[in-house]
Amino acid sequence: MARFLLFDFDGTLYDTVEGITKCVRHALRKRGMDAELSELRCFAGPPLDEMFCEKFGFSQAEAEQAVRDFRERYVPIGLYESRPFPGLRELLLELRAAGKTLGVTTSKPQVLAEELLRREGLFELFDVICGAADEGEGNAKWQVLRRAMDALGAREEDCVLVGDTKYDVAGARRCGIPCIGVGYGYAAPGELEAAGAAAVAEDLAALRELLLK
Repeated sequence: MARFLLFDFDGTLYDTVEGITKCVRHALRKRGMDAELSELRCFAGPPLDEMFCEKFGFSQAEAEQAVRDFRERYVPIGLYESRPFPGLRELLLELRAAGKTLGVTTSKPQVLAEELLRREGLFELFDVICGAADEGEGNAKWQVLRRAMDALGAREEDCVLVGDTKYDVAGARRCGIPCIGVGYGYAAPGELEAAGAAAVAEDLAALRELLLK
């Protein structure tokens, strides 16, 4: 199996859906709109501005304002309404003991991903952490993934991405690497298979088997 294992963050390493959905609803309410939290799970993972456009038909300017409104609640509150998936630390330690090089690639702002990892004592388990910059271009999934691969000096044939949505599968494909999907994340039923994931692990135990075989 691949030597370089790159992990998405939301829905793959951390259960962040509570904070994200509550902050999306906060942004919607500022526009006189509302939605059930269960309808907003799709916002956990992809770039927020893209999802506001896709889900609610916002213009780019409206989406950018909605992201600013989202962050009003997210940075002080929503960021901390999250937790690592149970058993994650043990899996990461076992992968490192097996000689794997681990990285994080996320559309979440890099500084926030790093803060959450530090709070749980997981930061040091990763050799590289690449996320979105606060502003500007270059934050698409494939671009963040490519930055991580370049930072590690990793060849395509030595890498695999672990992610939980079709956006991860598409980003991996654009970078020429396979994506293993995780069924415990935020994808709709059948989404990962339809997107072309190399395999789908329904839980961390199944993911361990795939990454260590």
